[in-house]
Amino acid sequence: MNADRLLALYEKVAGAPDAVPRLRRFVLDLAVRGKLVPQDGGDEPAEELLKRIAAEKARLVKAGEIRKPKPTEPIEPDDVPYHLPRSWRWVRLSDILTKLTDGTHHSPPNGPEGEFLYITAKNIKDDGVKLDDVSYVSSKVHEEIYARCNPEPGDILYIKDGATTGIVTVNDLEEPFSMLSSVALLKLPPCIFNHLIVVFLRSPFFYEQMRSFMKGAAITRVTLKRMGPALLPLPPLAEQHRIVAKVEELMALLDRLEAARAAREATRDRLTAASLARLTAPAAAPDAPPPSGQPEPGAASDTATSDKPAKDFPAHARFALATLPALTTRPDQIKPLRQAILNLAVRGKLVEQDPADEPASELMGRMVKERAETVARRKIRGATPPKAPSAVKEGFRLPASWGFSALGQIALITDPNPSHRYPDYSGGTVPILSTREFAGDDGWNPETAKLTTQAFWEYQKEICDFAKGDIIFARKGRLGLPRFLPPFEKFTFSHTLFSIKPMAGLDPSYLRWLLRRDEVVAWLTNEMNQNTGVPTLGKAKTERLPIPLPPLAEQHRIVAKVDALMALCDRLEAALTTTDTTRARLLEALLHEALEPASTDAMEAAE
Repeated sequence: MNADRLLALYEKVAGAPDAVPRLRRFVLDLAVRGKLVPQDGGDEPAEELLKRIAAEKARLVKAGEIRKPKPTEPIEPDDVPYHLPRSWRWVRLSDILTKLTDGTHHSPPNGPEGEFLYITAKNIKDDGVKLDDVSYVSSKVHEEIYARCNPEPGDILYIKDGATTGIVTVNDLEEPFSMLSSVALLKLPPCIFNHLIVVFLRSPFFYEQMRSFMKGAAITRVTLKRMGPALLPLPPLAEQHRIVAKVEELMALLDRLEAARAAREATRDRLTAASLARLTAPAAAPDAPPPSGQPEPGAASDTATSDKPAKDFPAHARFALATLPALTTRPDQIKPLRQAILNLAVRGKLVEQDPADEPASELMGRMVKERAETVARRKIRGATPPKAPSAVKEGFRLPASWGFSALGQIALITDPNPSHRYPDYSGGTVPILSTREFAGDDGWNPETAKLTTQAFWEYQKEICDFAKGDIIFARKGRLGLPRFLPPFEKFTFSHTLFSIKPMAGLDPSYLRWLLRRDEVVAWLTNEMNQNTGVPTLGKAKTERLPIPLPPLAEQHRIVAKVDALMALCDRLEAALTTTDTTRARLLEALLHEALEPASTDAMEAAE
């Protein structure tokens, strides 16, 4: 084992996503292969230990304490998965046990009170039997169960049913108790160190054997008939104690490494969150109401009274930009960074304002008029725009040149299938798209779509009047996920989606970025109709969504800046993912080398 090389490169592999769990499994793998501690020629070989086990079993049979065990199937050379040290021997699990059984197969009457503890899989933990959520059975029930399954201190308890199969521990309870069949009882002769067997039963080698044996429909399980013949390596007794001591030492070290890493990551996460929060925290409400004669709430005066950012914002921004590269070390940390960029964008803090820009209040007036004309021209029913929201109530304090509107005032939201008309699929040629066809952040995958008819396409096209810049938005199931129309010649949509048509003066890309904010999804989620089987977002509630609106020229500048920063996030995320992959590959190569020495070329390639 080239452990020195592993230790020398630990810092390079420690950042791999599953480094510590992998190292735990590696320690156990070394243990069952006889590569964790050196062998001692003075140890009594396992062959002699097997003779003592056989003698102990014969004594117990003669005393009437156990039944005569059935002969086990011989271990053929082809059965052996790997070579062991000369002093070790391959055995069947039942070869070294004096008893292998499980608890009752019929759940008995049990409750919070009774004479004897009733132990099930939920009570079996790696560090012993836990009584936090334990129940009890009567003396009569206990006597019936205990006559066949009699756990005593020092016995091994192994979960063999369900998702927690493989959890194994040494019984540390002094009092007798009853068990359910989800837990197997393993009794050992005195010449076997029980903690060594626990270590080996936890190893990937033994766990994989048990998983391959698991059968069942509702609950998968391992039967005792399968457990008994499982292969297990047997070291000399003296080496058993050395192995357990070394495993405990290394696991304690890994515990400390894991705790230190968790503490570092928690500190990083807190610092990142604090840095981003300072940039995007809602400003305090104005000290005084807007002067009389100014536009009603919802226009620019309902926001801030100055184009200048808060006096402490530049300092917060410099701090964030200086510290975030060091704090961002995992791909999953990129999402909060993306959200911070979007939150800065919709608060007027991402690009500078230009006094020459036409203010949003004038822009909003034209968009409201355009929407009304569109509704009248197309004779759309029930399209009354919502009232303007209050920026202050929504937690926004925006530059003076900005406005604040409801989405339904400056965009036309349409349900592509308002009557939820069931489309005709017979002889269909046009894909009908739903959230199932969403691909990535922006794309579409029509391969899973059902096909509907030309007539349904014409019906929906007339309702929605699709045009470049329209946004499709999920209103059911996977909420949000805004994207532009698909680049197909013909398409239709299911009732799980909305079509959003921005009026002239609202940059579609600005609106798409705005709708991707987590705060928007949270706002809309709170507005969903919860009375249906699948929560659904109504059209009228979506129209009330508050929209901070910059001047059109600033919208274009914001979109350009967001696009550039998101591309930077993409590269950073890709680099971190590549780093994680490289670390994982290096760790894999190091672990492989430790078991089967690899070539220098292979190791250098992994690095």
